[in-house]
Amino acid sequence: MSERPEIVGAEAGPEPPFPLRMEGKVISGFGRGSKELGIPTANLPVDAAVTPWIGDITSGVYFGYAALSLPAAHPQHAPSPASSSFSVFPMVMSIGYNPFYKNTVRSAEVHVLHEFSQDFYDAHMRLLIAGFIREEKDYKSLEALIQDINFDCVVARKSLDRQGWAHAALEGGDGWLTKELDKEA
Repeated sequence: MSERPEIVGAEAGPEPPFPLRMEGKVISGFGRGSKELGIPTANLPVDAAVTPWIGDITSGVYFGYAALSLPAAHPQHAPSPASSSFSVFPMVMSIGYNPFYKNTVRSAEVHVLHEFSQDFYDAHMRLLIAGFIREEKDYKSLEALIQDINFDCVVARKSLDRQGWAHAALEGGDGWLTKELDKEA
């Protein structure tokens, strides 16, 4: 892994086109994250009508923040201060086809950098995508894929652990990550 940097992006913060926003209800994915990789993922629908930039963005690994509105019955339900139902966590995500698995449908798979004791399907998730880590690639082994994903997590944490990369600074002052959902959402 020494050929890859542990920190990506300018010290001052994201540069265009970042940050990007994406949101939706967490859906079932392929079921590989937890079972095969030991790296659980939350999947969001890839819909260009809702997220216009998704079709043009490079397939690869991205990082930023995930805000989750967990149901009150969920063990990790701990809303943010200021009366928001959302909790914010760092995240790393894959947007693409996952060549190792030969997917034919583009997916958005989010690994929230927090340990959850149970799934949160159907929870509302907002993503503030701050930057790009690397292009997607194929792997010769499952172990090599897992090693790279774990290194992506290190890169995400270290890259976000800088003043210009705090989620409040990236939101542009509108508090979108933790803004309450409309009643009909």
